[in-house]
Amino acid sequence: MKRTFVVGGISAGLLASALVTSPAQATDEVPSVILANTNMAARQVAAFWYGERKANLIGATPYNVETKVVAKHVSTGGPAADSKPGTIPAIGDEKSGGSSKNVNLPRTTGKVFFIGADHRPHWCTGTSIQSAHRNLVATAGHCVYDTESNKATLDKWVFIPGYYEGKTPWGIYVGKQAFTHYDYDVYEDGDRDYAFVTVYNGVIPTSADVDRHYDSKRFETKTEAEKEKARLLADPASARAELTVVPVRDYRHVVPGGIVPGEYETVLNIKYETFQRFNPSHQLTVQPKPKPADPKVDGTDYFDTQIRPDAWKPPAGDPNAIQYLSADHRTLYFKISTNVDGPPEYRYYYRTYKATFDLDYKVVGKLYSIGLKDVGRLGDNVGGQGLAYNQKVGKNVFVFGYPSGSHPDGNHAFTGKTLKYQYGKTFAASASAIKAEELIGVKSSFTGEGSIGSAWLVEYKSARRLGFLNGVTIGVADRDGNNRYDTSVSPYFDGETYGVYKVAANLWSGKIV
Repeated sequence: MKRTFVVGGISAGLLASALVTSPAQATDEVPSVILANTNMAARQVAAFWYGERKANLIGATPYNVETKVVAKHVSTGGPAADSKPGTIPAIGDEKSGGSSKNVNLPRTTGKVFFIGADHRPHWCTGTSIQSAHRNLVATAGHCVYDTESNKATLDKWVFIPGYYEGKTPWGIYVGKQAFTHYDYDVYEDGDRDYAFVTVYNGVIPTSADVDRHYDSKRFETKTEAEKEKARLLADPASARAELTVVPVRDYRHVVPGGIVPGEYETVLNIKYETFQRFNPSHQLTVQPKPKPADPKVDGTDYFDTQIRPDAWKPPAGDPNAIQYLSADHRTLYFKISTNVDGPPEYRYYYRTYKATFDLDYKVVGKLYSIGLKDVGRLGDNVGGQGLAYNQKVGKNVFVFGYPSGSHPDGNHAFTGKTLKYQYGKTFAASASAIKAEELIGVKSSFTGEGSIGSAWLVEYKSARRLGFLNGVTIGVADRDGNNRYDTSVSPYFDGETYGVYKVAANLWSGKIV
């Protein structure tokens, strides 16, 4: 659904001149959100995916949120350029190259991994594209922005070009900052369902993942323990940590209750021996409380309760006992004679003990230690596709992605393990359910799971594996109703798309190690 958002577009020859001479677009008009704002945060994200023998990477499933749409072919109207057509050349494609009869798959395409609203790892397709600092990834907006929950973005977002069954041939690139169109950020407008993400330099592991249980020394106060936890989380050697502060009873010290809230714990039914340790003069006694001659350490106490005679059950070997301890030594049973001159008459009691122990605190949990090595900028390693906007509908386009999941009839045509492609002419399309009136479509048998974010490349040169990004898959459709997906759809890239791209393409990310 088109809304006013003024941006100009030009035909560009080189990236540098395009980013400098194009019409100005205020940075604050392009919504952005931080994904990992510090090197430490980025290291912890990388360690999350590399950790536990890459269990989260290998166990990730294709993202299945908003994959199927009801799309219509639009014969009149449809998307239209809002200014002159423009292109940004691909990295390494500033000069023309040779041609190839085969379709060589681009190295720029890979998978974006993240944690979904269900708190599980998932992936979409993403593509490296040209930028001033060679650090930019394009994908569908809903592969970055969380449309399922109230969180702004999907968590632990990374891009892995060439990913295959746990292998990261060019490393992991942690997302730093994501950019999208205002209409998608505010209205979830399907016509603007795209995102550009700056990424840090890539990293690969240099040492084995160490997953060890951590158990700190005792701290007298919770504040001291929290400081230790913060120190561990900030330690570069601890790439990822799952730590918590827990109270620990200090059985060596008792304290008067009510002195410092939260720094003590009263425990009922302690063992007699524990009570006696703090009250060495206290002996097993047949005298009920109170007993002034038996002072107690402040922080300990005992309680006497009268019981019925039938509850008196002395040990089998001592039927005439006047006192005995329970098997767990937590209760003293005793009887007191109430008739001095005549036949013995007794009252029966049991005694329990309590103590108020001082509380110490410890930091416990898991520490994950992974050595990481910088492998450089994304665009230097795999290149980056160019960008084309305000192009005429009807151009031939290659769609590269990782389709997975099944068709509506249950047929599983794709596994999502390897990069696939489709080829065809674009046409005008719409999908009202996602507020999209100006989409482009292409005939495609891609299933939706995994293929969301697939790169639409025009003028693709197979020999150089480079072309111009002119769309990203945001959904698939079964237009003829035969229970097989036959269409992929993308937002139309116009001058406003270029305006969002331009802001992201000028920002630096840097290293994380």
